Amino acid sequence: MPIRVLQVLGGLEAGGAESFVMNLYRKIDKRNVQFDFVKHITHKGVFEDEIHQMGGKIYQCPRYTGKNHFAYCKWWDDFFEEHPEYHMIHGHVRSTAAIYLKIAKKHDLVTIAHSHSTSNGSGVSAMVKDLMQLPIRNTADYLFACSDRAGEWLFGKKATKMPNYQMIPNGIDLSRFAFDEKKRFQMRKELFIDETALVLGHVGRMTEPKNHKFLLQLFAKYHSENPNSKLLLVGDGELYEEVQQQCKQLKIADDTIMVGSKTNTEDYYQAMDAFLFPSLWEGLGIVAIEAQANGLPCLVSKNIPREASVEESVKVLDLRSTDEWLLELSKVSAGNRRLVDEKLRSYDVSIVAIRLQKFYLEHEKVK
Repeated sequence: MPIRVLQVLGGLEAGGAESFVMNLYRKIDKRNVQFDFVKHITHKGVFEDEIHQMGGKIYQCPRYTGKNHFAYCKWWDDFFEEHPEYHMIHGHVRSTAAIYLKIAKKHDLVTIAHSHSTSNGSGVSAMVKDLMQLPIRNTADYLFACSDRAGEWLFGKKATKMPNYQMIPNGIDLSRFAFDEKKRFQMRKELFIDETALVLGHVGRMTEPKNHKFLLQLFAKYHSENPNSKLLLVGDGELYEEVQQQCKQLKIADDTIMVGSKTNTEDYYQAMDAFLFPSLWEGLGIVAIEAQANGLPCLVSKNIPREASVEESVKVLDLRSTDEWLLELSKVSAGNRRLVDEKLRSYDVSIVAIRLQKFYLEHEKVK
């Protein structure tokens, strides 16, 4: 019988943490390790059917509001009472990790906290989250992070020097994201993109940290000088309608293709000629790794952790001016692809899956 590891996520959409866990889940040997999931968002996520097909279970817990603190704690306490089969919990939701990991420890589970970000944003909500996550470094048995910057931000610099800390690369299936000329032609046909058009692309949820406002302003300037160009946006989120409105205001709506959230993002990279990633903050920025695996020229902001810029050809640029970005875009040509650097092998999900599977099996606690 495999051991069952409980993965705690906000939802089961195609976000960074969710995609990381699913990439692992697809590759891990399920004869030895099986994943089950606790999610906080009530609507059905894009990964749920696939999880059920692979033998995983999904549990719905209350979304924490502060006012329901005691009900939230009771849900977790009752859950562990009813499910003694779980000996290990891997938490990817940091805002309430100090709560559910503490309760898990009371029930004698091995606890893992995993950092996937470097900021909570701004405002009162961010300040509350900052305070709530402070105890995590002393609550969890093991501290994981997608980059050292993400580890230092959530756990503190001192904690990242401790033996219970590990930087875990966000593994991807490199072969899945490899360039395919036939797929490029097919995707451009499906998206009604002329083969001569130059396509700038972005993959990510339409939320504050992804900085779509800058992205659209940049494309508007580029498109004014290069009318045979398109902007391809893959992703959904709370700012979707705001992005649509901004496209209309900037008069680029007809040349901006918004396809929503997709599980087959690898197909959409094929249609692109350059990948833009102007994030305000990122834990790592796994989509930048995916774009590099596709051989795309990548322009990223200085806010992206260094671990995401694997290839020397990645251009790390300042957000304070679009001029740097426009200069680099002037060097991009349609259909251009680079040879993929061998250094990307460190992000091979098969290698990461073996590493984590070994960890789970070695640290499984029999209650």
